[in-house]
Amino acid sequence: MRDGNIRNLILGGLFVALGIIVPIAFHSIGAGAIFLPMHIPVLLAGFITGPVIGCLVGAVTPILSSLLTGMPPLMPPKAQMMVAELAVYGLLSGFAYRTRRLHVILSLIIAMFGGRIVYGILAAYILPLFGFGPVPVFYPITAGLVASLPGIVIQLLLIPPIVWLLEKQLKADKPARNTSRK
Repeated sequence: MRDGNIRNLILGGLFVALGIIVPIAFHSIGAGAIFLPMHIPVLLAGFITGPVIGCLVGAVTPILSSLLTGMPPLMPPKAQMMVAELAVYGLLSGFAYRTRRLHVILSLIIAMFGGRIVYGILAAYILPLFGFGPVPVFYPITAGLVASLPGIVIQLLLIPPIVWLLEKQLKADKPARNTSRK
């Protein structure tokens, strides 16, 4: 195994730990659902470690957090839906930024949009299987977007400079932007 792979696995573990610890602080003041604190470490994992580790961090974090802290809850199946949503966040942020070499803000927007679409689809079709009322597929993009606007703003303001600082500190290769016209 190459040193870069080992480093990314270790960083992935750190991001999982942050994805469990940071929400505890936010939930203690009742601001977890508004500020989306679990999303930040998962998105950062994708940006710093790439799509595979980012996806794994997104899939593991909500389940471990649920088992260790009770948040997000397993029933209704919020944690299970967040597994898919956050896996998509980690996958798309890493893919857009590391593989496609898009700008960090564009990559962030793509990841947030993709994860919300997956969550909306799951909420619309999985919740009724458990006896809950269906949620419209586009709820996470419409009303859900408004409810979590402070978290989205925080992500847009904090994640780009954190990515820059982490790349500088870790001396990670910053992907060159994709400037080709297709």
